[in-house]
Amino acid sequence: MNVRQLWKRATAAVAGRGIGAAASAFALVAAVVLGGTVSGMSSAEAKPAWPSGRWACSGQPVDAGNVITDHDPAGCGGFGSWYQQPVKDGIWTCSGSPVVAGYVITDHQTSGCRGIGSWRHSLVKDGIWTCSGSPVVPGYVITNHLRAGCGGIGSWQHGLPHDGIWTCSGSPVVAGYVITGHLQAGCDGAGAWYHNIARVGLWTCPGSPVPPGFRATTYSAGGCNGLGAWALARA
Repeated sequence: MNVRQLWKRATAAVAGRGIGAAASAFALVAAVVLGGTVSGMSSAEAKPAWPSGRWACSGQPVDAGNVITDHDPAGCGGFGSWYQQPVKDGIWTCSGSPVVAGYVITDHQTSGCRGIGSWRHSLVKDGIWTCSGSPVVPGYVITNHLRAGCGGIGSWQHGLPHDGIWTCSGSPVVAGYVITGHLQAGCDGAGAWYHNIARVGLWTCPGSPVPPGFRATTYSAGGCNGLGAWALARA
């Protein structure tokens, strides 16, 4: 049934069957009309959007809590347009999309997003593997490295800290922890550092934070696997 026939059916409902039937018929007409392609809009921009999704021209800000999931180079009069959607666990996003707080990047496809590359976003959890360049969620540390991971660009394992955990070079140090040992060959050759909860008498490595309530005192040249170390004492 085409739109003209649906419209006749709607107007007949007004005359013959009352307001309830008319409302249903008009809703059907609206669904058919809005579901069609809008004249002058590119095929990509005309696709149905899931709730809160929208197309935006290049250069426009991305709404808070949203990520970019598609790209139409012909959109916005040839300047290009980007499709925004609310983030969700496992969603694929285009290169350049923001990473929403609490999420990490877990996979990469070079051919995704119409050839510009796409990245998979996932909610962080203990032990998750992430791609090189992924943010580290506050409260997490980097615990392992796989050079061949994430399509060859390298991947890093994220975990929750605990007393005595080994972390990779470049990992953040969670508040209340200090660095107490170093292993040059750790983390698939990237180097690893031993983290402990701060307490009096620990020997800390160069570059280790000194938490509030503590101070670095005696120095030992042979500490921290030959890098040198300082003993912690109460402030």
